Amino acid sequence: MRNLVVLGMAALMLAGCGGSNAMSGRRGPDEFAAARRAPLVVPPDFALVPPTPGAPRPQEADSSTQALQALFGGAAPRSTVERVTLGQAGTDRAAAGIRSSAGDPGTVVVDKGQVTRDIIAAPEGDGQDARAAVPGTPPR
Repeated sequence: MRNLVVLGMAALMLAGCGGSNAMSGRRGPDEFAAARRAPLVVPPDFALVPPTPGAPRPQEADSSTQALQALFGGAAPRSTVERVTLGQAGTDRAAAGIRSSAGDPGTVVVDKGQVTRDIIAAPEGDGQDARAAVPGTPPR
C-alpha cells in the first residue's frame, strides 16, 4: 500500500513537469511579436557657443589645471554653519604659509614625553622579536 501511495505522488509530480499548458489555457510569450522602436535621438545642445576669435582653446590649457578642475571643481561655496564653525576656529587669524613652516627644525613644538620618543626611535622590523616591559615588574 505504501509503495502505491509513493508511486501515485511521483506520477502527480511528473505530470506537473509537462510541456503543454492545456489545463491552464495559458500560452508562453511570442518572441516573434516583438516590435522595433524608433532609435533614440540626442537633442541639440543649446549651451554651446561658437568660439571667440583669438581666445585660447580649452583643450590647450595646462593639463594639471584641467585635472584639478575636473577632480575638485574649484572653490565650493560654504554653508552658513561651516562659515560660523571656521570663524570660531580662528581660520581668519591663521598665517597663510603655516603648513610649510610646521616641519621647520626651528619650530617650537609641544613635548610629547619619553614614550613618544621611544616609539619614534624604535628600530624597524616586523615586530616578531618585540618585548613588552611593564614599569615596576621584573623582566621575563
